[in-house]
Parts: sequence; C-alpha cells; structure tokens
Amino acid sequence: MALNPTAEALLAAVLASPRAVAAHDKSAWVALFAADAEVNDPVGARPHVGRAAIERFYDTFIAPNGIAFDVDRDLVGGRAVVRDLYIETTMSTGAMVRVPMHLRYDLAEVDGGWKIVRLAAHWEFTAMVTQLMLRTGIRGLTASAKLGPQLIANQGVGGMFGMMRAIRSVGKAGKNAVTQLFSAAAATDIGRVRALLDDGSALELPAGTPVSVEEFTNRTRNMRWDKLIAAGRTVSASVELAGARGVAFVDFAASSRRIDAITIFLDETQ
Repeated sequence: MALNPTAEALLAAVLASPRAVAAHDKSAWVALFAADAEVNDPVGARPHVGRAAIERFYDTFIAPNGIAFDVDRDLVGGRAVVRDLYIETTMSTGAMVRVPMHLRYDLAEVDGGWKIVRLAAHWEFTAMVTQLMLRTGIRGLTASAKLGPQLIANQGVGGMFGMMRAIRSVGKAGKNAVTQLFSAAAATDIGRVRALLDDGSALELPAGTPVSVEEFTNRTRNMRWDKLIAAGRTVSASVELAGARGVAFVDFAASSRRIDAITIFLDETQ
C-alpha cells in the first residue's frame, strides 16, 4: 500500500534533514523547523526551543561532526514521522560512535509547507558517552575533552547542565516494566497489562487511534520487540505486530513508575 499524498509530503520534509546535515548546510537545516520549534536531543535533556536555540544546537553537535543515518524504516502516523535507525557520528578527532536511536518528528503546515515543530531523539546518553570514552581510545577521550568547552561556548553553563539532565532516565527499571507489559500483552493477559498501566492511560494503536486496554491487548497478541531505548521518562522499542514492523513509545508517569501512555507507529506500506 502506497503512502497517501500527505504522508508523502511529511516524509519528504523529514528526509530533507539528513541531506542538510550531510551537506553541513546550516541554513537549510534550520529552515526545516517552525519558528517556535523544539529540538529534544536526547529526550531527557533540556529542550532547545526557538530558532536561535536550534542554531546553537547545530553549532554544537552537528557542525563539528560527520553524521551518517543508517535507517531501518520510516513510519508515518497522523502528522508525525518516526525513523528507526542507527546514527554514526565521526567527531573531529576521528572517533566514531554508532548509536541506536528512534527519531520522532512532529510537523505542522506553515505557509503552505510542512515544518518540524518538535524533534524528539530517543537515544541513551550514558551508553553513548561510555562508547566514546572506552571504545574509541585516545581519539574518544580527546573528543570528550573538546565537547565540554564547545557546549559552554555555544550554550553557556546552563546549556551544559541542561544536557546533563539526560543522564537521568527510567533506565533499566523502565525497560523491565516495558518487557513485562509487552510479554503480558503478547500472552493476552489483560489483567497483568491493566496492572502495569496508570489510571486513564492513553493507548494509541496505531498512532492517532485511541484504543481500550482490552483492544490494545487483543491487537498485540504474539507481538515481538527488540532495541529498547530508555530516554527521559520514555522507553521506545522496535516492534513487530501481525507482520507489520513499527516503533512503540511507552511513557511513564512523572509521579509514579506506572505507564501512562503508549503510542505505536506501524508501517503503513505493508
């Protein structure tokens, strides 16, 4: 099944991002975003909001590096595009890290074209830093030493502390809870699924289509999953459901360890 014209336009707007990154075209990349857009990269860090902040983000994390997108699949749901991928970043010292990631782009129509209003990059900050410092030798240590001053120069001390907020996430406990949830759903154990959810949890399957706990459990029978990523208060996962591949975002309540929202994007072309 082919994408509808709106989905094609949304995907085209998103695919312009890696092209601009590869070309190191700052103006083209920043122009993809709405004036009041938010870049949350990684999820859990302090967001970069507005054109000036997004320009500083580019100067800090994109301009000095070579960035390649190794994309497994693209998913479109509503006015959002989700990319299931790995990103390979080669830093100025030659150190290279390969990071598993789920990217979500939310878009809006602005002056007759589609603009990104929120970019949420789900990847694990601590795992990336560990890879950089322990697996890339002196080049990685040198890159780490350079990043701190670059961050402060472009974003100030507050920006550095805002980035460090990404260290905190639902972590292993969140991944374990999601594994329990998916296992219960795959086994059609509605009672166990309900016990893991917060009261009034919002469930969307596929994205944009609200479903009840019973319907969610029935539709996720025999679901398979891998590539769990804990970023902020969200665990994302690559999933396979009834032969369709997708990405699930599982959000945890701020005041408890229970799950208060699940959104699953599925491949509309299958």
